[in-house]
Amino acid sequence: MIRKAFLLGAGLGTRLRPLTDLLPKPLVPLFHKPLIEWAMESCLAAGITDFAINTHHLPDKWTYAESEDTSLLAGNGFSPKGGVWKNTPIHLFHEPVLLETGGGVKNIEPWAAGESVLVHNGDIFSSLPLDKLIAAHEASECPVTLALRSKGDATHIAIEGDRVIDIRAKLGISEGTHVFTGIYCFDPELFDLLPPGEKASVIPAFLELARQGRLGAIVLDEGEWRDLGDHASYLAAHREMALAPAIHPEAVIDPGAIVTGSVVGPMAVISEGATVKASVLWPGARVEKGTPIEGQIICR
Repeated sequence: MIRKAFLLGAGLGTRLRPLTDLLPKPLVPLFHKPLIEWAMESCLAAGITDFAINTHHLPDKWTYAESEDTSLLAGNGFSPKGGVWKNTPIHLFHEPVLLETGGGVKNIEPWAAGESVLVHNGDIFSSLPLDKLIAAHEASECPVTLALRSKGDATHIAIEGDRVIDIRAKLGISEGTHVFTGIYCFDPELFDLLPPGEKASVIPAFLELARQGRLGAIVLDEGEWRDLGDHASYLAAHREMALAPAIHPEAVIDPGAIVTGSVVGPMAVISEGATVKASVLWPGARVEKGTPIEGQIICR
């Protein structure tokens, strides 16, 4: 049974700027909670008991772990910070130089300690049944198993049965038919396919396994899966889902304000005469007296 999860938190989130000038994208709030915590809770429900997260952009905003864990030394020579979240150990692996998707995985090899790991992008929202992914991986005898969706914009993955046979037609076999969710399971063998101590994509390793017929796949179309990559998709997620009460109980809304179709975070203040429509207010955000707001993200 897979007990460890590595969440990718080091991306720059450039398409969400200026929001990501204030917070790393995985810490941007979704219904009053950091986006990455939705992923972590999903992992806990699937039996995960140990977390690792890589960081790069605005590292001081990551407060899940504060003290250096000198018992571990990552591949880049830095010890992670250790802490506990919901009674679960968590390690933050900082990357002063961004190592990308493959280098980031290689960097946490000492933490994996020979165990299989579930990888989850930290900047997506997903309610996919991760237990099904884990079960499929353990039954597949493949070093890596990707979680896929059958519908979406980025159909770059070609499959045959429960195997990936091509990615972006790089092997010249087939055009893609499925979307990679950014969630997968891997065995320690993957580390051997990743170059040590340098930035690298994980895709060449995936392609090598696909070439060998050993890149597993499971299609998980149940549940939600969203890439909150830009302002429009971020607003749409708040408009189309109902993950929590839209108005946080600690929000302060003047009786003379009008709020419709909006999500208002804790300690946010909407003053008299303000009109807020189809917008998202972050914790502590303010809308001043008489101000009209529509289709906006108010951070402060």
